Amino acid sequence: MRDDTGAALMLDALPSAGALLGDKGYDADWLRAALTQRGITPCIPSRANRTIAIPHDRLLYRQRHKIENMFGKLKDWRRIHTRYDRCAHTFMSAICIAATVIFWIDQ
Repeated sequence: MRDDTGAALMLDALPSAGALLGDKGYDADWLRAALTQRGITPCIPSRANRTIAIPHDRLLYRQRHKIENMFGKLKDWRRIHTRYDRCAHTFMSAICIAATVIFWIDQ
């Protein structure tokens, strides 16, 4: 499934935010319009095949790597990577513990 198709399913569940960071897979006019209608500024770079590039905030987009790095570090934890926990609250607890340890080690 394409990224922007999956985003359509989650659009109603988005919390209020100032901006939404996304990679080029989320570059779609309908998604940008839906985000703007909700008062969310899209920070999505244009795809290479777009004839007229849509500008985005490059400084804000550079912060996206911190989120990607955190997901990568969480996947180093075997329990989280393989999803051993059956219950959502237990899985979320494991993520919170892992995030706390990662934050503590990186300081």
